Amino acid sequence: IIFGREFYEVKDVIKNLKIGDKIFAKIVELENEEGYKELSLKDATKEISWQKLKEIKEKGTILKVKITGVNKGGLLTSIDNIPAFLPVSQLSPENYPRVVDADKQKILKELQKFIGKTLEVKILDSMAQENKLILSEKAKTEERIKEILKDYKKDDIIEGEITGIADFGVFIKFPLSSDSTQDKSAKSSEAGIEGLIHISELDWQLVENPAEVVKVGEIIKAQIINIDNNQVFLSLKSLKKNPWEEIEKEYKNGDIVKGKVIKFSSFGAFVEVFPKIRGLCHISEFGSQKNMEESLEINKTYDFKVLLIEPKEHRMSLKLATK
Repeated sequence: IIFGREFYEVKDVIKNLKIGDKIFAKIVELENEEGYKELSLKDATKEISWQKLKEIKEKGTILKVKITGVNKGGLLTSIDNIPAFLPVSQLSPENYPRVVDADKQKILKELQKFIGKTLEVKILDSMAQENKLILSEKAKTEERIKEILKDYKKDDIIEGEITGIADFGVFIKFPLSSDSTQDKSAKSSEAGIEGLIHISELDWQLVENPAEVVKVGEIIKAQIINIDNNQVFLSLKSLKKNPWEEIEKEYKNGDIVKGKVIKFSSFGAFVEVFPKIRGLCHISEFGSQKNMEESLEINKTYDFKVLLIEPKEHRMSLKLATK
């Protein structure tokens, strides 16, 4: 006997059944008070679903899922009535939320746009005991990308379009070099590989806001500095002249230089002494934050003494010169 309470729990299965159909059921009690074997259609359906999902995961089968909800970590859906989660980190580059200041509420707003949409995914992890699936959208293209990236290597220079800006860097999409018939202009390429230029690789000077260096839609050239785990990391500054090579020729320890105070921080004042070269006048030279801000003024130029120059480390230590 299958008790009526299961009619609701597996209603999607039961509504398609008719007299004479064969079904799978799990014995949950060999003999109940009425002498019947008590069966569970829900438990059997669940076990069959997990077996099927295990096979799907092992084969790497691509599934289509409809997004039903979101949270700050990703998208919510279900497969065979089993809850499934698609983390933000597993979204394809095209669907990854590009939020400049990494504001969680803004990310959530971007994710809400996917509710009701259908995405193609692979099962990344299955946790039967927790009754949960972890999905990946980007995994569906990994083998294809791996093959395409064989045509690229470190130090290659590519031309691509800025497709997104985040607080940690910018995304750039460039054409597939493996397709010899494809138009190589970055602007005309719908298909392509997306790489990341980390904020530290945008310029030789300190960059606080990537949006001040490049704009979405802009076409730029960048150099590949690493390819790891199907991810392409690029540099914009490697194609620019290294100003630290010039500073080494211009100045030495003990020199007096003119520098403009750019900003204050908890550990000192940043001073621009050369185009795109900033030195640090450590807070210990003033004794306290208050004394530093009373001694210096933002955007004002002063004489500083060079205490130490380390071009390879891109570091210059300064001291306010005494009159």
